[in-house]
Amino acid sequence: MTTAEPRSYPFSLPERLDVEPMFANLRANEPLTRVRLPYGEPGWLATRYEDVKVVLGDPRFSRAASLQHDEPRMRPQPSQPGGILSMDPPDHSRLRRLVTKAFTVRRIEQLRPRVREIADGLVDAMIDQGPPADLVEAFALPVPVTVICELLGVPYEDRVDFRHWSDAFLSTTKFTPEEVVDCTGRMRAYLEGLIAQRRAEPRDDLLSGLVAARDNEDRLSEEELVMLAMALLVAGHETTASQIPNFVYTLLTHPGQLAVLRADLSLVPKAVEELMRFVPLGLGAGIARYATEDIELGGVLVRAGEAVLPALASANRDERVFADPDELDLRRQDTSHIGFGHGVHHCLGAPLARMELQVALDTLLRRLPGLRFADGEAGIDWKEGLSTRGPERMMLTWDH
Repeated sequence: MTTAEPRSYPFSLPERLDVEPMFANLRANEPLTRVRLPYGEPGWLATRYEDVKVVLGDPRFSRAASLQHDEPRMRPQPSQPGGILSMDPPDHSRLRRLVTKAFTVRRIEQLRPRVREIADGLVDAMIDQGPPADLVEAFALPVPVTVICELLGVPYEDRVDFRHWSDAFLSTTKFTPEEVVDCTGRMRAYLEGLIAQRRAEPRDDLLSGLVAARDNEDRLSEEELVMLAMALLVAGHETTASQIPNFVYTLLTHPGQLAVLRADLSLVPKAVEELMRFVPLGLGAGIARYATEDIELGGVLVRAGEAVLPALASANRDERVFADPDELDLRRQDTSHIGFGHGVHHCLGAPLARMELQVALDTLLRRLPGLRFADGEAGIDWKEGLSTRGPERMMLTWDH
């Protein structure tokens, strides 16, 4: 292990959706640098696109090994055994196969009319009430929450509880460690109750399918079943619920690009890809991977047993890959971003998130002419103490 004093990371407090300014200097001069996060041991931070892809995609970098280490992290709690994000193949592949069929592009396209119906219904309510409206509570949260509830088989009326538990799950400083443990236990007990219900009365939902895979086919353990249900419930709504207002904020603060999109809504799918590249969702770097052997990366020899953290936000602004990377360009041809990750842990729900984001942007711009901030930055409250970035309140108005 190198003796160089690691830098404290994050390097600075995030300002709205700004990308860490030091990333550009590191990509140019020190693409792998030693860092220390608020919790855990030091690790390497990878900032270049190609290096980040290697960390995410090369099997010599292990997630499962993190369970044997005090992994560098933003949250007090380390990763728990049994979770899909802490597994390597073949265990990871086994669990992923159980849910992949629910998230194929073909299956997700079959859901698009239902998501349009949900989005239109929410906008109807916004129009009926009249502006201003809080985009987060009125639209950005209900769209993915409704979808994941219907897909997984979770009662929508319980959303206040599992939203609270999800925030605790993603907490860096918003909740105390004791509160995180309590909320995690409550979410676990809640899902165990739903699993028991599905055992007694199976339905046509993903949770019933996972219970059948557990009970009839012995393809996962009870612990894996509960942990997988928790991961699907949190990840299935949290990222999209954050990115909808993030994307709207980014467009409203780039009026030239917003005008391009308003003039041609057929650009929405391409716009979603560019916004996925441009907008940094995570507060810190991606979750650590551990080298299982000595590997040269970014001109540095990473020793076996050392952690490497992939900086996705930096990789998506790498000037070696993207022309004018700090410019938002909704007509950009190269959309090879890694906003959904890369390799075996590439976001399972990426097709669903893409579709939801496309429907959300199309619906808002089509049905709310002149959509704009109701009170400038004063009408926006930004999340604090969570590992995901974005507004928790965004007041908007429109022409009516």
